Amino acid sequence: MQDVRQIAREIVAREGGYVNDPDDPGGATKHGVTVHTMRRLGLDLDRDGDVDAEDVQCLSEAQAVAIFLEHYYTRPGIAELPEVLQASVFDMYVNAGGQAVKILQRLLRQMGWAVAVDGVIGAETVAAAREAAEAAPGHIGDAYAIARREYYFALADRRPASRKYARRRDGGKGGWIRRAEAFMAPRYHLSETAFHERVAAWG
Repeated sequence: MQDVRQIAREIVAREGGYVNDPDDPGGATKHGVTVHTMRRLGLDLDRDGDVDAEDVQCLSEAQAVAIFLEHYYTRPGIAELPEVLQASVFDMYVNAGGQAVKILQRLLRQMGWAVAVDGVIGAETVAAAREAAEAAPGHIGDAYAIARREYYFALADRRPASRKYARRRDGGKGGWIRRAEAFMAPRYHLSETAFHERVAAWG
């Protein structure tokens, strides 16, 4: 597997610079770090007594990498998962928090392991993930990435304001879908035709 710090740098690169999209529940965000995360961590970077969008704008790439490594990789216990899953779950945890783990837990349940869907990487989830990886070493990573893609589609189905993250203005695959497909084998990527059919109901 790649060095985890390099994975964190790639996540920062995927997330991009400062944005404050009113349709994004995360609010002001830079390098993938939201203002809510910075408030939780008490990161008053401009030292004015509060944590707001101005502090987000001050965040450096190196600070974002450090936040991801500590709070989105080490503390959640992603290092305990099978290596084949770590990069994708880490990337999804940055993007969706505990939903990244719930996606994995639901997948494990579909595969026959009786794990709780609680968003926490505990001993039960770790054991099931390791057993699943041993049983299907060439498939578990792809299966998780496909489950990520389905999560994004389902979210966009429910929330029209989020569809712009799944489908570009020109009708092509949006950032969410391309992000999920980056972690699966090319043979599992949706063709443009299949993608258009999947999102046709969005209008």
